[in-house]
Amino acid sequence: MLLQFNQISKNFGGLQVLQGVQFHVPEGGIFGLIGPNGAGKTTVFNLITGLLRASSGNIVFDGQDIGNVAPHKITERGIARTFQNIRVFKEMTLLENVVVGMHDHLDYGFGGLLLNLGSFRKIEKEARERALELLSWVRLDHKAEMLADSLSYGEQRKLEFARALATKPKLLLLDEPVAGMNPAEKTELMAEIINIKQRGFSIFMIEHDMRFVMGLCDRIAVLNFGKIIAEGTPDEIKNNQEVIEAYLGKEEE
Repeated sequence: MLLQFNQISKNFGGLQVLQGVQFHVPEGGIFGLIGPNGAGKTTVFNLITGLLRASSGNIVFDGQDIGNVAPHKITERGIARTFQNIRVFKEMTLLENVVVGMHDHLDYGFGGLLLNLGSFRKIEKEARERALELLSWVRLDHKAEMLADSLSYGEQRKLEFARALATKPKLLLLDEPVAGMNPAEKTELMAEIINIKQRGFSIFMIEHDMRFVMGLCDRIAVLNFGKIIAEGTPDEIKNNQEVIEAYLGKEEE
Protein backbone atom coordinates (compact mmCIF):
# COMPACT_ATOMS: atom_id res chain seq x y z
CA MET A 1 0.00 0.00 0.00
CA LEU A 2 1.23 3.49 -0.84
CA LEU A 3 -0.38 5.18 2.18
CA GLN A 4 -1.46 3.56 5.45
CA PHE A 5 -3.58 5.48 7.92
CA ASN A 6 -3.40 3.31 11.03
CA GLN A 7 -5.81 3.74 13.96
CA ILE A 8 -5.53 7.53 13.91
CA SER A 9 -7.25 9.64 16.54
CA LYS A 10 -7.11 13.42 16.75
CA ASN A 11 -8.25 15.55 19.66
CA PHE A 12 -8.51 19.32 19.88
CA GLY A 13 -8.67 19.90 23.60
CA GLY A 14 -11.71 17.96 24.76
CA LEU A 15 -13.11 17.58 21.24
CA GLN A 16 -12.35 14.28 19.50
CA VAL A 17 -12.41 14.88 15.75
CA LEU A 18 -11.11 11.47 14.59
CA GLN A 19 -11.53 8.19 16.46
CA GLY A 20 -9.43 5.17 15.47
CA VAL A 21 -9.60 5.92 11.75
CA GLN A 22 -7.97 3.32 9.54
CA PHE A 23 -7.75 2.88 5.78
CA HIS A 24 -5.10 2.03 3.17
CA VAL A 25 -4.59 3.83 -0.15
CA PRO A 26 -3.25 1.55 -2.92
CA GLU A 27 -0.78 2.64 -5.58
CA GLY A 28 -1.93 3.49 -9.07
CA GLY A 29 -5.64 4.12 -8.54
CA ILE A 30 -8.12 6.68 -7.26
CA PHE A 31 -9.14 6.39 -3.61
CA GLY A 32 -11.95 8.50 -2.21
CA LEU A 33 -12.84 9.57 1.31
CA ILE A 34 -16.36 10.90 1.53
CA GLY A 35 -18.64 12.04 4.29
CA PRO A 36 -21.04 14.80 5.30
CA ASN A 37 -19.69 18.27 6.05
CA GLY A 38 -17.92 18.30 9.41
CA ALA A 39 -17.13 14.57 9.31
CA GLY A 40 -13.38 15.15 9.67
CA LYS A 41 -12.19 14.79 6.07
CA THR A 42 -10.00 17.89 5.96
CA THR A 43 -8.41 16.91 9.28
CA VAL A 44 -7.30 13.67 7.59
CA PHE A 45 -5.51 15.62 4.84
CA ASN A 46 -3.97 18.03 7.35
CA LEU A 47 -2.53 15.05 9.23
CA ILE A 48 -1.12 13.44 6.08
CA THR A 49 0.55 16.67 4.96
CA GLY A 50 2.05 17.44 8.37
CA LEU A 51 -0.06 20.49 9.19
CA LEU A 52 -1.42 18.60 12.21
CA ARG A 53 -0.04 15.83 14.44
CA ALA A 54 -2.12 12.79 15.37
CA SER A 55 -3.06 12.27 19.02
CA SER A 56 -2.52 8.52 18.51
CA GLY A 57 -1.88 6.06 15.69
CA ASN A 58 0.61 6.33 12.84
CA ILE A 59 0.73 7.31 9.17
CA VAL A 60 3.00 5.37 6.81
CA PHE A 61 3.77 6.63 3.30
CA ASP A 62 5.83 4.61 0.85
CA GLY A 63 7.08 2.42 3.69
CA GLN A 64 8.11 5.25 6.04
CA ASP A 65 6.37 6.75 9.08
CA ILE A 66 5.59 10.40 8.33
CA GLY A 67 3.76 11.24 11.54
CA ASN A 68 6.39 13.74 12.71
CA VAL A 69 7.71 14.95 9.36
CA ALA A 70 7.58 18.67 8.50
CA PRO A 71 5.18 19.70 5.70
CA HIS A 72 7.92 20.70 3.22
CA LYS A 73 9.69 17.37 3.81
CA ILE A 74 6.46 15.50 3.13
CA THR A 75 6.22 17.32 -0.21
CA GLU A 76 9.80 16.29 -0.98
CA ARG A 77 8.91 12.66 -0.20
CA GLY A 78 6.21 12.71 -2.85
CA ILE A 79 2.87 14.00 -1.55
CA ALA A 80 1.24 16.99 -3.27
CA ARG A 81 -2.04 18.64 -2.34
CA THR A 82 -4.65 20.94 -3.76
CA PHE A 83 -6.98 22.90 -1.49
CA GLN A 84 -10.74 23.39 -1.39
CA ASN A 85 -10.19 27.14 -1.71
CA ILE A 86 -8.15 27.63 -4.88
CA ARG A 87 -4.66 28.98 -4.20
CA VAL A 88 -3.13 30.10 -7.47
CA PHE A 89 -0.94 33.20 -7.91
CA LYS A 90 -3.37 35.33 -9.88
CA GLU A 91 -0.83 38.02 -10.85
CA MET A 92 1.51 35.42 -12.37
CA THR A 93 1.13 33.71 -15.73
CA LEU A 94 0.02 30.11 -15.88
CA LEU A 95 3.55 29.09 -16.84
CA GLU A 96 5.04 30.94 -13.87
CA ASN A 97 2.53 29.32 -11.51
CA VAL A 98 3.63 25.86 -12.57
CA VAL A 99 7.36 26.68 -12.46
CA VAL A 100 6.87 27.83 -8.85
CA GLY A 101 5.64 24.31 -8.07
CA MET A 102 8.97 22.91 -9.27
CA HIS A 103 11.04 25.00 -6.85
CA ASP A 104 12.18 22.16 -4.59
CA HIS A 105 13.26 20.05 -7.58
CA LEU A 106 15.33 22.65 -9.42
CA ASP A 107 19.06 22.34 -8.77
CA TYR A 108 20.37 25.75 -9.74
CA GLY A 109 23.47 25.78 -7.59
CA PHE A 110 24.48 28.99 -5.87
CA GLY A 111 27.03 29.97 -8.49
CA GLY A 112 24.63 29.56 -11.38
CA LEU A 113 21.91 31.48 -9.61
CA LEU A 114 24.28 34.30 -8.68
CA LEU A 115 26.07 34.65 -12.01
CA ASN A 116 23.29 33.54 -14.39
CA LEU A 117 25.64 30.99 -15.96
CA GLY A 118 24.72 28.60 -18.74
CA SER A 119 23.77 25.81 -16.34
CA PHE A 120 21.18 28.06 -14.71
CA ARG A 121 19.74 29.10 -18.06
CA LYS A 122 19.57 25.47 -19.17
CA ILE A 123 17.68 24.42 -16.02
CA GLU A 124 15.34 27.40 -16.36
CA LYS A 125 14.60 26.47 -20.00
CA GLU A 126 13.92 22.84 -19.04
CA ALA A 127 11.62 23.96 -16.23
CA ARG A 128 9.57 26.09 -18.60
CA GLU A 129 9.34 23.23 -21.10
CA ARG A 130 8.18 20.86 -18.36
CA ALA A 131 5.67 23.43 -17.11
CA LEU A 132 4.26 23.78 -20.62
CA GLU A 133 3.96 19.99 -20.86
CA LEU A 134 2.04 19.85 -17.56
CA LEU A 135 -0.27 22.62 -18.75
CA SER A 136 -0.94 20.57 -21.89
CA TRP A 137 -2.02 17.66 -19.68
CA VAL A 138 -4.86 19.81 -18.34
CA ARG A 139 -5.44 21.48 -21.72
CA LEU A 140 -4.29 24.94 -20.68
CA ASP A 141 -1.04 25.18 -22.66
CA HIS A 142 -2.64 27.61 -25.14
CA LYS A 143 -3.07 30.06 -22.24
CA ALA A 144 0.42 29.59 -20.79
CA GLU A 145 1.41 33.26 -21.02
CA MET A 146 -1.90 34.62 -19.72
CA LEU A 147 -2.37 35.77 -16.15
CA ALA A 148 -4.02 33.22 -13.88
CA ASP A 149 -6.55 35.90 -12.89
CA SER A 150 -8.03 35.68 -16.41
CA LEU A 151 -9.07 32.04 -15.98
CA SER A 152 -12.52 30.76 -15.16
CA TYR A 153 -13.07 29.01 -11.81
CA GLY A 154 -12.80 25.57 -13.40
CA GLU A 155 -9.63 26.52 -15.29
CA GLN A 156 -8.02 27.79 -12.08
CA ARG A 157 -8.70 24.40 -10.53
CA LYS A 158 -6.98 22.69 -13.46
CA LEU A 159 -4.02 25.07 -13.12
CA GLU A 160 -3.78 24.06 -9.48
CA PHE A 161 -3.61 20.41 -10.61
CA ALA A 162 -0.74 21.20 -12.98
CA ARG A 163 1.17 23.06 -10.27
CA ALA A 164 0.72 20.17 -7.83
CA LEU A 165 1.99 17.70 -10.45
CA ALA A 166 5.08 19.88 -10.90
CA THR A 167 6.35 18.61 -7.52
CA LYS A 168 6.63 15.11 -9.03
CA PRO A 169 4.28 13.49 -6.50
CA LYS A 170 3.86 9.79 -5.88
CA LEU A 171 0.47 10.65 -4.38
CA LEU A 172 -1.79 13.57 -5.33
CA LEU A 173 -4.27 14.71 -2.67
CA LEU A 174 -7.35 16.50 -4.01
CA ASP A 175 -9.29 18.47 -1.38
CA GLU A 176 -12.93 18.92 -2.44
CA PRO A 177 -11.94 19.34 -6.13
CA VAL A 178 -15.44 20.16 -7.39
CA ALA A 179 -16.51 22.51 -4.59
CA GLY A 180 -18.44 25.42 -6.09
CA MET A 181 -18.58 23.94 -9.59
CA ASN A 182 -21.59 23.58 -11.88
CA PRO A 183 -22.41 20.20 -13.50
CA ALA A 184 -20.56 21.00 -16.75
CA GLU A 185 -17.40 21.98 -14.87
CA LYS A 186 -17.61 18.81 -12.77
CA THR A 187 -17.83 16.65 -15.88
CA GLU A 188 -14.81 18.38 -17.42
CA LEU A 189 -12.77 18.06 -14.24
CA MET A 190 -13.64 14.37 -13.97
CA ALA A 191 -12.04 13.84 -17.39
CA GLU A 192 -8.90 15.67 -16.24
CA ILE A 193 -8.57 13.52 -13.12
CA ILE A 194 -8.95 10.34 -15.18
CA ASN A 195 -6.25 11.66 -17.52
CA ILE A 196 -3.91 12.23 -14.57
CA LYS A 197 -4.53 8.70 -13.29
CA GLN A 198 -3.82 7.24 -16.74
CA ARG A 199 -0.43 8.98 -16.69
CA GLY A 200 0.54 6.82 -13.73
CA PHE A 201 -0.28 9.02 -10.73
CA SER A 202 -1.97 7.74 -7.57
CA ILE A 203 -4.83 9.95 -6.40
CA PHE A 204 -6.55 10.34 -3.03
CA MET A 205 -9.51 12.72 -2.92
CA ILE A 206 -11.83 13.92 -0.21
CA GLU A 207 -15.21 15.06 -1.39
CA HIS A 208 -18.78 15.39 -0.20
CA ASP A 209 -20.26 15.06 -3.70
CA MET A 210 -21.08 11.37 -3.60
CA ARG A 211 -22.08 11.11 -7.25
CA PHE A 212 -18.79 12.61 -8.43
CA VAL A 213 -16.75 10.20 -6.31
CA MET A 214 -18.82 7.20 -7.40
CA GLY A 215 -17.98 7.96 -11.02
CA LEU A 216 -14.24 8.15 -10.41
CA CYS A 217 -12.95 6.08 -7.54
CA ASP A 218 -11.79 2.48 -7.49
CA ARG A 219 -12.31 2.28 -3.73
CA ILE A 220 -14.07 4.53 -1.22
CA ALA A 221 -14.06 4.98 2.55
CA VAL A 222 -16.87 6.82 4.34
CA LEU A 223 -16.21 9.04 7.35
CA ASN A 224 -19.00 10.12 9.68
CA PHE A 225 -18.57 11.89 13.03
CA GLY A 226 -14.86 11.06 13.01
CA LYS A 227 -15.24 7.32 12.39
CA ILE A 228 -15.00 5.13 9.28
CA ILE A 229 -18.45 3.59 8.85
CA ALA A 230 -17.83 1.77 5.55
CA GLU A 231 -15.15 0.98 2.98
CA GLY A 232 -15.43 -0.77 -0.37
CA THR A 233 -16.11 -0.43 -4.08
CA PRO A 234 -18.50 2.28 -5.32
CA ASP A 235 -21.29 -0.29 -5.66
CA GLU A 236 -20.74 -1.56 -2.14
CA ILE A 237 -20.78 1.95 -0.72
CA LYS A 238 -23.81 3.01 -2.73
CA ASN A 239 -25.87 0.17 -1.29
CA ASN A 240 -24.60 0.40 2.30
CA GLN A 241 -27.50 1.25 4.62
CA GLU A 242 -25.31 3.01 7.18
CA VAL A 243 -23.91 5.26 4.46
CA ILE A 244 -27.39 6.06 3.17
CA GLU A 245 -28.47 7.03 6.69
CA ALA A 246 -25.38 9.21 7.19
CA TYR A 247 -26.22 11.24 4.08
CA LEU A 248 -30.02 11.20 4.16
CA GLY A 249 -30.77 10.72 7.84
CA LYS A 250 -32.40 7.77 9.53
CA GLU A 251 -36.13 7.46 9.09
CA GLU A 252 -38.22 7.68 12.23
CA GLU A 253 -39.93 4.40 13.11
